[in-house]
Amino acid sequence: MTLDQTILFSLFLAVFGLLLWGRFRYDLVAFSALLAGVVLGVVPVKDAFTGFGHPATLVVALVLIVSAGLVRSGAVFLITRTLVDTSRGLGAHIAVMGGIGAVLSAFMNNVAALALLMPVDIQTARKAGRSPGLTLMPLGFATILGGMVTLIGTPPNIIIASIRGETLGTPFTMFDFAPVGGIAALAGLIFVALIGWRLIPTRENEQTGMSGLTQYIAELTIPDESKHIGKRLAELEETAEKADVAILGLIRDGKRRYGRATNTILRANDVLVLEAVPEALDEFRATTDLAFSDAARQEKLTAAGDGLDVIEVVVPETSRIARKTAQTLGLAWRQQTILMGISRQGKQITKQVRNTIVEPGDILLLLCPRDHGPDVTEWLGCLPLAERGLSVTANDKTWLSIGLFAAAVLAASLGLIYLPVALGLVVVAFVLTKILPIAEIYDHIEWPVVVLLGSMIPLGAALDSSGGTELIASSLVSLTTGLPSWAILTVLMVVTMTLSDVLNNTATTIVAAPVGIQMAQALNVSPDPFLMAVAIAASAAFLTPIGHKNNTLILGPGGYRFGDYWRMGLPLEILIVAVSIPAILVFWPM
Repeated sequence: MTLDQTILFSLFLAVFGLLLWGRFRYDLVAFSALLAGVVLGVVPVKDAFTGFGHPATLVVALVLIVSAGLVRSGAVFLITRTLVDTSRGLGAHIAVMGGIGAVLSAFMNNVAALALLMPVDIQTARKAGRSPGLTLMPLGFATILGGMVTLIGTPPNIIIASIRGETLGTPFTMFDFAPVGGIAALAGLIFVALIGWRLIPTRENEQTGMSGLTQYIAELTIPDESKHIGKRLAELEETAEKADVAILGLIRDGKRRYGRATNTILRANDVLVLEAVPEALDEFRATTDLAFSDAARQEKLTAAGDGLDVIEVVVPETSRIARKTAQTLGLAWRQQTILMGISRQGKQITKQVRNTIVEPGDILLLLCPRDHGPDVTEWLGCLPLAERGLSVTANDKTWLSIGLFAAAVLAASLGLIYLPVALGLVVVAFVLTKILPIAEIYDHIEWPVVVLLGSMIPLGAALDSSGGTELIASSLVSLTTGLPSWAILTVLMVVTMTLSDVLNNTATTIVAAPVGIQMAQALNVSPDPFLMAVAIAASAAFLTPIGHKNNTLILGPGGYRFGDYWRMGLPLEILIVAVSIPAILVFWPM
């Protein structure tokens, strides 16, 4: 092994280790590794930032903007309103929602597709009186499966198409992934709808239908002139019980009192720590004349005269508030919004809510000025759970947006125009026709993913040019010597899937795709089946909540635990391998 290879392998091991640790965000890890590679001389200075102008990076960013335009125009909700029926049985509902999610994610970013459908699925669960945990995991997995079908459905496909173009001269086109990806997605959807959802563990608190989702740890304050001053905390128990509110404890002078503090004499500005659904919390507050946790801010909001709204949002990995507190973010003074409560998979929140670090997957209960919910949600970078969530504007341009997008996809598929250019023209058209406000364009780009791609692409190119990928490929070829072609592809898929379950699928693809090409060259066969195997495997991350962003998004709303995913995810991954290998050998023979 050469010195350059040693340095690059060390950098990649450091990146993988830090991504597994999760202490630092993946874009910072990747960008730091890129700079280290430049300083150490393994990445040429002239190539250091070529990844940021790479077609794969541009397409990912443009797809996110186009997805936002389709949402704004009402194109997506036109579909969901037409097809979703709350009276359907659970299996039928999962099949319909999964099918919608898969189709949408084939033509838009699969994270965006889930973000659109998750509130619809949760509202359907509420109306049907069942736990959303029974349907959110199937929906999340369905949107991942749908992304396998087209070039723009998921970043791994975009990356692999670009790598093929650079290596073999011709990239994969829009629907080259459809034969194999479509079969894998269809098989996966059938499994999820018929069998998979039955493997999701059910817990006692989920049987009521909503407690696993909407139970919040919240705070209410004893006002200065409250009638409860001088009473014992235990005297509020009966009122709390009638409102279906659990009193967990008391905070005084910023410090949590020991235990539930039921015998403590109440004073002004004491803070009650409660667990309740939003409706029960509001009922208890109104009955007892208690104040919200930030009483001073509440007075200012009420004085504004427009009224208040309570909204529920889920925190994705890239949210502005993720891994911060409401206090340090300045939520109150920046957005005139109070954090009322946090729901976190049934875990107790022991600190003051405003000073609690918010984690990805948490559900937040927010009090904000009336009709400002969409702005607050968008500023935070969160996803709405309430029906009034992010408003859909420009409904009169629904069919225009669909037509523009369809024309671009058709032109790119026929080879009439380069895909990034086609998507760029759609973005320009969306702005000119006022489907998407120009001021919001850059807000819809997931910049951490752009930085990750821009950083990892030069590192991947350096590993390839140094002979590192050839070294990995030769090791895998030696390991599979004498095995039939299907067995070799299976080994490649299993290795790629394993990496994708614990790492970002984008980073996995950047490493695995060149390895697949080198394996094909070593065996003197076509690289296409190997690239297809990597494409399917990199997207098939179903074992953990960290394997794919969609898995993280459903963690809190579904009330899932880390170990819940593999129960449905493991047989699903085995099924994906079992159906993909024959399909690859038929449609992309060696």
